Amino acid sequence: MKKFAKIILFFSLALAAALPAFSYMVKYKEDFYKLYHVHYQQYPDDCMENIYWLEQAVRADFANPLYAKAKIQTKEEWEKYRNLFQMHLNLKLIEQHMRLARVYDKRAICFYDAPWKEEYLSNLNKAKSCYEAGLYYWREARLWSEKASETKFRFLHLTDLQNWEDENARIASAELDYKKILNRELERVVEEIKTLEAMEAGKY
Repeated sequence: MKKFAKIILFFSLALAAALPAFSYMVKYKEDFYKLYHVHYQQYPDDCMENIYWLEQAVRADFANPLYAKAKIQTKEEWEKYRNLFQMHLNLKLIEQHMRLARVYDKRAICFYDAPWKEEYLSNLNKAKSCYEAGLYYWREARLWSEKASETKFRFLHLTDLQNWEDENARIASAELDYKKILNRELERVVEEIKTLEAMEAGKY
């Protein structure tokens, strides 16, 4: 009996190996979004990978409403879903750029940093670019949030996407204001760059 079971197992494995493998094409916005993920400890490469997938998602077409991330039954729900999705993607892009900026952001310049002036300047300029990119995505997020908050959607709530609805409400009420946060970080980084540029590299 055991010998028979082994023969069945052998032929099952052989048949599985002979069958063609089906590949899954990453094509739609929802597909690219699935590739975005946040690690407990996120390194620069992880941030850049996420930024890549999120940017691909922003540019991609939407899948058929049957495959949306929420139950869609009307054209109005479909329109609001698309607006919320675009808003959410841009918010995630801001988060990832801020995570990446923190890797390069010195946050405090001391007088004894002079010997590493060029390295710190290079890193701070990278951080500055990340914060500036965040401002672009914030403008996009605000635009899509405004579209998702139009009067015709006043009583339309996508319960399957409560977190996206909450993000939209926080933007509309100005509780969430990445422009304020990013400008504050940019002002600090610019001052740090000025402080470093004024240092004499070989002084200490």
